[in-house]
Amino acid sequence: MTARCGTVAVVTGAASGIGRELASILAARGYRLALVDIDAAGLNAHADALRERYGSAVATYVVDLALPQAVRDLADSLCSAYGDDLALLVNNAGIALGGGFEAVDAADFDSCMQINFGAAVQLVRGLLPALESGAGGWIVNVSSIFGIVAPPRQTAYSASKFALRGFSEALTHELAGRETIGVTTVFPGGVKTGIARNARAPEGANAEAREQQVAAMERKLTMEPRDAAERIVAAIDGRHSRVLVGKDARLAEKIQRLLPTRYWSIIGRS
Repeated sequence: MTARCGTVAVVTGAASGIGRELASILAARGYRLALVDIDAAGLNAHADALRERYGSAVATYVVDLALPQAVRDLADSLCSAYGDDLALLVNNAGIALGGGFEAVDAADFDSCMQINFGAAVQLVRGLLPALESGAGGWIVNVSSIFGIVAPPRQTAYSASKFALRGFSEALTHELAGRETIGVTTVFPGGVKTGIARNARAPEGANAEAREQQVAAMERKLTMEPRDAAERIVAAIDGRHSRVLVGKDARLAEKIQRLLPTRYWSIIGRS
């Protein structure tokens, strides 16, 4: 996946975690970058570092993906700026939202769905023609281990990641006959990002209980973001339609296939 001269990679959620590491790898490979995040300070600091280290052409877009019109405007801006030079779209941005279904506010649920799923669909819709019309492009949609199994107290997050999985798999089949475009769906397990610490919680949630839950989740986040990013890039290089990132993701997928209605009785004890 060495960049063709002038080709552009778009990465959402690029200020931290997996997205940050993906941006670094892509910069080293010679891509021009269009990096997207809501964290302006983190995004611009990373962009500056990439420019200094690699001499990369890096544009930053500070966008709240919870706002559908802002995402549509982003897609228009990217097409106008880069056109047929667009070669890679990585829909990596996402938020976590803990809490049982009855405790989660409807607006928070909808926001989670928009950021994790709706924004990816809107960017694919807006950029697909440009990605395909050049010398060929690729789409990467980052789902989750919770797009394979659905734990209790993760109704919103799992719904969004299962939706992204379904969209990605159907799109993969629709594009299968085309030589210049395709999709990789990514299922990361426990990666050391700030997703647990930054997760939204239902209004009025007990602060002490929440801290305990965050600490318990963070203990399960063992893979370094760089390792996850390298595995994703390897999957893109191989034009793989699906990649399970981490032993926990691979194990969850096996247990879910064997016990599709009872898997949580085993996974929940781990």
